[in-house]
Amino acid sequence: MMNFNYQACDASGNVQSGQLSAESERDAVRVLQGRQLIPVKLEAVAEKNTDRRRGKKIRASDVLDFTNGLRTLTEARVPLDKALRLLEGITESLAMQQLVMAMRKDVKEGRSLADAMEQRPDVFSKMYINIVRAGEEGGILHKLLPGLADFLETSAKNRQAIVSAMVYPIVLLITGIISVFLLLVFVIPQFAVMFEDAGTEVPASAAFLLALSDFIKSYGWLLIVGVVALVYWWLMQDRDPQRKLRKDALLLRVPLMGKLLLYRECAVFARTLGALLGAGIPLIRALRVSREVVGNTELSRLLHRVEEDVRGGSGLGIALERAGAFPTLLHQLVAVGEESGRTGSILVQTAETFDQNVKNQMARLVAALQPGLILILGIAVGGITITMLSAVFSMNAVEF
Repeated sequence: MMNFNYQACDASGNVQSGQLSAESERDAVRVLQGRQLIPVKLEAVAEKNTDRRRGKKIRASDVLDFTNGLRTLTEARVPLDKALRLLEGITESLAMQQLVMAMRKDVKEGRSLADAMEQRPDVFSKMYINIVRAGEEGGILHKLLPGLADFLETSAKNRQAIVSAMVYPIVLLITGIISVFLLLVFVIPQFAVMFEDAGTEVPASAAFLLALSDFIKSYGWLLIVGVVALVYWWLMQDRDPQRKLRKDALLLRVPLMGKLLLYRECAVFARTLGALLGAGIPLIRALRVSREVVGNTELSRLLHRVEEDVRGGSGLGIALERAGAFPTLLHQLVAVGEESGRTGSILVQTAETFDQNVKNQMARLVAALQPGLILILGIAVGGITITMLSAVFSMNAVEF
């Protein structure tokens, strides 16, 4: 792949400039013509600049934009090769341009789009690839892409909602920790000098704070090392399958947070399985793919057991109920869907219910967490201030 700086005229005669990627200068001209631009100047970018920019990561928003663009073009019955060529010309992400070019090259060589996507599992999930493959095999890709685009958009909105809800409590917690740390390290030692000059007995509470301040000043780095070591140990649990299984099982049993994790994972599972079944993918294959997109290994293990039960002839709703870990609403609605032949659509609706449940619980948690953190911060800072001031007042009273 090569990068080109270009200057081109649009239909109004205005000159535009920018950069694009193409396999050759001829392909670069073709891309500009696809954008309804007339090339005026085209020159290759130095190789060192290309290598520096090539490492940019493809974001989830890039994949969503690509999916929406492909959806629009396939619905307009544009041939896949031409659709990919148009998409590589309109995307602003250089990394995504290169990926689309690589996929178009694979498609031109006779491979399917799903096979081309399989080369980048870090960008396209197994659910994404399976839906695209089902659409290509059945000739209904234009019908399946709208649902896939909606799936990606809903997932992105849910992730953003959770992140946005936790930003303020995290900032408040960090601010509180830093405030207490600064008080203990820089303010409290000033009182120690006053007590030494006065030569009076220091109250027990003030003496404790002075000792704590001395400890943090001398050995505070041990606390930082301890926190880093604890985080490192927690992350290392994921490297061993058995330890990760125990860790994920423990997380599901944590009060409040465990239920949030369960409902979030169930929403991911239900939405993925519903999308796959709606695309016409067989239940066993859809279960296998859906199980692999669940992040919690304990739930993934239980879903493997569900898959085996279904393979043995059991109904999906009964198998989920037998697992004993999933919400009652999930297996009850799945059983209703099996009876009515609408399992896919009911699973998607169930996922929306779980997502809303997670949002409501997060809203309640944040609503309770914010005043709680403010109260704890006020008690900590106020307690330190009142303790030291009381000691100073008592010292003055003795001198008087």
